[in-house]
Amino acid sequence: MNEKYSALKSNVSMLGHLLGNTIKDAHGSELLDKVETIRKLSKSACAGNSDDREKLITELQNLPDDQLLPVTHAFSQFLNLTNIAEQYHTISRHCEELVCNPDEMDSLFAKLKDEKIGELDSLQAVRDLNIELVLTAHPTEIARRTMIHKLVQINKCLSKLELSELSHRERQKAERRLEQLIAQAWHSDVIRKQRPSPLDEAKWGFAVVENSLWQAVPEFLRQFDEKLHQHLGESLPLDAAPVKFSSWMGGDRDGNPFVTSTITREVLLLSRWKAADLYLNDIQELVSELSMVECNSEVRELANGAHEPYREIIKGLRTLLTQTRDVLDAQIKGSDSVPKVAILEDIDQLWQPLHACYRSLHECGMSIIADGLLLDTLRRIQCFGVHLVRLDIRQESTRHSNAISELTRYLGLGDYDQWSEQDKVAFLVRELASNRPLLPRNWQPSEAVQEVLDTCRVVAEQPRQALGAYVISMARTASDVLAVHLLLKESGCTFRLDVCPLFETLDDLNNAEAVITQLMNIDWYRGFIQNHQMVMIGYSDSAKDAGVTAAGWAQYRAMEALVNVCDEAGVELTLFHGRGGSIGRGGAPAHAALLSQPPRSLKGGLRVTEQGEMIRFKLGLPDVAVNSLNLYASAILEANLLPPPAPKQQWRDVMDVLSDVSCEAYRSVVRGHDSFVPYFRAATPEMELGKLPLGSRPSKRNPQGGVESLRAIPWIFAWSQNRLLLPAWLGAGKAIQHVIDQGHSELLEEMCREWPFFSTRLGMLEMVYSKTNIQIAEYYDQRLTDASLWPLGQELRDQLQRDIKVVLNVENSDHLMEQDPWGAESIRLRNVYVEPLNMLQAELLHRTRQQESESPILEEALMVTIAGIAAGMRNTG
Repeated sequence: MNEKYSALKSNVSMLGHLLGNTIKDAHGSELLDKVETIRKLSKSACAGNSDDREKLITELQNLPDDQLLPVTHAFSQFLNLTNIAEQYHTISRHCEELVCNPDEMDSLFAKLKDEKIGELDSLQAVRDLNIELVLTAHPTEIARRTMIHKLVQINKCLSKLELSELSHRERQKAERRLEQLIAQAWHSDVIRKQRPSPLDEAKWGFAVVENSLWQAVPEFLRQFDEKLHQHLGESLPLDAAPVKFSSWMGGDRDGNPFVTSTITREVLLLSRWKAADLYLNDIQELVSELSMVECNSEVRELANGAHEPYREIIKGLRTLLTQTRDVLDAQIKGSDSVPKVAILEDIDQLWQPLHACYRSLHECGMSIIADGLLLDTLRRIQCFGVHLVRLDIRQESTRHSNAISELTRYLGLGDYDQWSEQDKVAFLVRELASNRPLLPRNWQPSEAVQEVLDTCRVVAEQPRQALGAYVISMARTASDVLAVHLLLKESGCTFRLDVCPLFETLDDLNNAEAVITQLMNIDWYRGFIQNHQMVMIGYSDSAKDAGVTAAGWAQYRAMEALVNVCDEAGVELTLFHGRGGSIGRGGAPAHAALLSQPPRSLKGGLRVTEQGEMIRFKLGLPDVAVNSLNLYASAILEANLLPPPAPKQQWRDVMDVLSDVSCEAYRSVVRGHDSFVPYFRAATPEMELGKLPLGSRPSKRNPQGGVESLRAIPWIFAWSQNRLLLPAWLGAGKAIQHVIDQGHSELLEEMCREWPFFSTRLGMLEMVYSKTNIQIAEYYDQRLTDASLWPLGQELRDQLQRDIKVVLNVENSDHLMEQDPWGAESIRLRNVYVEPLNMLQAELLHRTRQQESESPILEEALMVTIAGIAAGMRNTG
């Protein structure tokens, strides 16, 4: 291994050794010897030894049923520990010295200086900086909260062991604690036994805030402030909140019957309760810290002349927060006796007294005290508010049109669903402009429509700051947006909520410009939105529909067109990106992804989903979260101050061809090949995925449907399990080869050099190719599919090999991920553990599919392999 990664290798080796001790204690030396034999054979096979590869296959096929679960568990835990070691390495001293790039902010300010960007322009961009990360209810994260807590504790031990001045006793103590944590993880359920409820998902999201983001946000702002001082001689305003958090957990009801209006109301209360609880912890500490007696007249007056004025003020806040928790606790439990006391309703109740304390400490020469925990608390108040995270509501468009259709039929106005788009818009605008109510008092709608109305009433009951946006999935028309505004108005909503159409399929992305243009031409709408429009760009369904290349180009063109439409209308546009971790869902390194967007597309800030296991990998530890926020901030500032070039017409023409050819190539396999569906079902664990408690949402929109009804996440997840990763590359390489055959090699190379959009697409493909494994995919075919399906599998693997060569050719690279040695090393490190899990999964699928009755042990072992491979592949969701 490269010397740069020796510390990482050492940690992986140490954690593996401690896990070995745990396995030996739990199952004896015979099982540990078996695990070690498999690990060594895998390492040799990964290095290219074909004899050891055959021995590995034989070893795994001959495992008795009773050893399958502990062996799969062992390799799954090896992967979890490797991930922890790697994640820790990115924030360790060793990484800082040997691996990490220069600080992103330093690099940015150096670029701005080189490009002669003025300080005033830079400061304005900083003031306008707006990052909103949306934690989503799509968890492919199957680790339980208790397990995640243990992983965080392991990380703390690694941090302690990095200190060179540790005494022998201190080192022994840290290693002993590590071994205890690894043993605790081994003897606990690795994955959930039941599917999480929407409330469980919301609590998981709150845990991420409590364990990581609560510490990360003030630290990020502290570092950001230091960089501004250093490079621009200015401070970050005290009330600046360049980053905020929203959530879909408990608000995303698209295709999820378990998210009801009752659940949404409870999640909103829980979010407020958790915010009060976290502020109370800060306030308790401030009571201990701020024992000073000298203060200014404002604080003396607020404290009613008390001897310790700061404590007096803060004790009042402690009472307020304690009462808030008690009241919210009673409301959550549905208690009949809710205390009638003052509670926290608005951030000014916290901000004003604490800000007064902050000013007083500065005026009295105690700046160093003011700029400690008190400053951190003030920063948190601006970021997290009273509600911790803002809740988005998401619902599918037809649920709203069905509600209005049922209403118009009841009123004798006809069937809204059968009207033309023009008639729908005219009706909706007329009713939106009217002062009289539309909903009849005695009307009893169907259960489904009642639920839509109840959800709108829950929204109307909330203060505006508790909510993010109302997202309409599968939005296709202007009436889809107006319908939600009407339902909210009729439910008593007195504030303007961002109603955000989500354009998902290829056709919808191509039609997005026409829909927003139509809305901008409606006078009532223009007046109501107060010059701000939010639009969500869907990544997963468009890629599932047309393949990654066609989807990527459609997303780019849609963003470009929407920016132009809103610019012409004088409306500020916020683009909301529905990205996931996987390439098939728009995943890419954050910095590269943002700089590859069209010019001006980040002017209104960034709103982006953080999904599944990527929440933990990017935001799950405070130091890692600080790095992620730095990446986002520097990329957005760079994109706005040094925008990427608009593509030349020649580049656009090439992309049009690439899009058409790749879409045809993708659909000819996925929709056009007679054997594709049987092959997909046999060669991947798609059918078995439904048993895995991945999230509260069903894996299919229509339980009776086929592949077309499968949600984008299980679709991508299934292909990542057998290492073919088909949705993330199919069609792309074939299209590039087509353009080369037309004589445009030099143009492709120019696009690669000069256009961030195109070079990022190729970089994403490289990463996907690095994670594929042709031999593993072939092994799944041979073990699981009928021989009649083998030609299709061979055809796809041959295409994959051709595609890899063509992409390397365009990039003038000798091998994959040449420009990202750390990424390549990371994949290589995990492969030793992933490949045995792949072979074990194929074996378990083979055995469970042969059985007439289910074997709980084999079923559990299979679930563990699915979880383990997901951990090893990382960006699966």
